[in-house]
Amino acid sequence: MDLRDIEIFLTLADELHFGRTAERLHVSPARVSQAISRQERRMGTTLFERTSRRVELTPVGARLRDDLRQGYELIQSGIAAASRTGERPAGLLRVAAMGIVGHELQPVVDEFTARHPGCSVERREFHFSDPFGSLREGVADLQVTWTPVREPDVVVGPRVLTEGRVLAVAAGHPLAGEDGVSVEALGDHTVLDLGAGVPSYWEEAMVPRRTPAGRPVLRGPVARTFHEVLTVVASGEAVTPLNAHVRRYYTHPGVVYVPIVDVPDTEWVLVWSRDRETAEVRAFAQIARELGSRAI
Repeated sequence: MDLRDIEIFLTLADELHFGRTAERLHVSPARVSQAISRQERRMGTTLFERTSRRVELTPVGARLRDDLRQGYELIQSGIAAASRTGERPAGLLRVAAMGIVGHELQPVVDEFTARHPGCSVERREFHFSDPFGSLREGVADLQVTWTPVREPDVVVGPRVLTEGRVLAVAAGHPLAGEDGVSVEALGDHTVLDLGAGVPSYWEEAMVPRRTPAGRPVLRGPVARTFHEVLTVVASGEAVTPLNAHVRRYYTHPGVVYVPIVDVPDTEWVLVWSRDRETAEVRAFAQIARELGSRAI
């Protein structure tokens, strides 16, 4: 068994549900099923009993889980330690954000560098099509993202920003001339899809599957970056809810932003990997907590 197969096996042993296992590991349920079936063929035994209603470990599967758990945790601890002290230069904190919203963290960055002059802050960008990949791959030490965040390997820190939301529509769209729009209007239009790799709960916090009245919201083209969002919206193929800061930072001659008047404000929080929590991460989060959340 390679490390990924061990991870799939142990996660399924915890969840006892193929769908939840796939969501935790950001793979398809078919990938989980294939990995388990391959392991069972190699071992010549059944590790899980599956029915249409439940998944259970067999006695052999339970013993294998217990045998693998300790070794896997030691491997993960070693990887985490290497990530903390390996190639990343001492005194460097990498902070990731989606697009320009990271600029809104400047007061926290300024206070952090003032208190810790020996530590510099490096900005990184991530796309909403892979909202937690930067943390999991060790590309960023912490990041700012919208709530909710329900990833078991991610720590949710202080709230740092709040803002309203807008609906991005093509310049010639019937809603483009409105002063405001209800979220119920999403039931009348095709909206962008953020892609299969995005946790459903996280996407639905921004782009719901149903309107408040229960009408389905039709998904259309997939957009993985903000430039793709602008291109598709300007073409008239779809509309999409966005955070209100886009009005200041992302102008486009073919796109109009209409305020959504009846949704809660977006809350942005700092998050970081549970296995890569460093003194720098804790210090940055503490300063953000002291400065408090800011409306933008």
